[in-house]
Amino acid sequence: MTPIGILGGTFNPIHFGHLRMAQELAEGLDLSEIRLIPAGYPPHRNQPDVTPQQRLDMARLAVSDNTWFRLDEREIFKQTPCYTVETLNELRHELGPEQPLCLLMGVDAFWSLPTWYHWHELFDLAHVVVAHRPGFGAAQRAAGFPAELHDELEKRLCHDGKALHQAPAGMILTYPVTALDISSTRIRALLRQHLSPRYLLPSAVLDYILTHNLYI
Repeated sequence: MTPIGILGGTFNPIHFGHLRMAQELAEGLDLSEIRLIPAGYPPHRNQPDVTPQQRLDMARLAVSDNTWFRLDEREIFKQTPCYTVETLNELRHELGPEQPLCLLMGVDAFWSLPTWYHWHELFDLAHVVVAHRPGFGAAQRAAGFPAELHDELEKRLCHDGKALHQAPAGMILTYPVTALDISSTRIRALLRQHLSPRYLLPSAVLDYILTHNLYI
């Protein structure tokens, strides 16, 4: 069964780093679609200074011309913290026990995984795909890892994306993607300085930001 990719985040604002990573993982791992899930009340970050509706609007503009992406609104308007394990539980009940799910994240998010709510349960619900820069090897994976995360990596690491099609959950795959040094924090900082972040995010998203005077 073809896996579905799950990409969550604050997306404040969404940018080419998010989109290019998802595109390369979708193609390289032969995913059926990418579920883009903007977080409403992120437990690990400060509350965004734009409204949930505005972040949702920007995400919709960013993916409107790509049939691989499916925008999922289940978290964005929640008034309580959004935990990934709860969202994956909902998806698992909707999609059935056999559907492979791939939780997509970068290396920094993966390293912080032991701080996530009920993080061990994530592996019962989905595979974890860690996008990294080309050349990221075993030494880099081990550096700074909490011991319990290193243990999970040793148990669950697979080296072939095709294996993700054969089981609904439980594996960890590291996958190289184009290194784009773009962050939402940097985009917001440029806007506050009245500098242009053009070419760091889709033009439609930037136009929306400027029209609504966001981040200034």
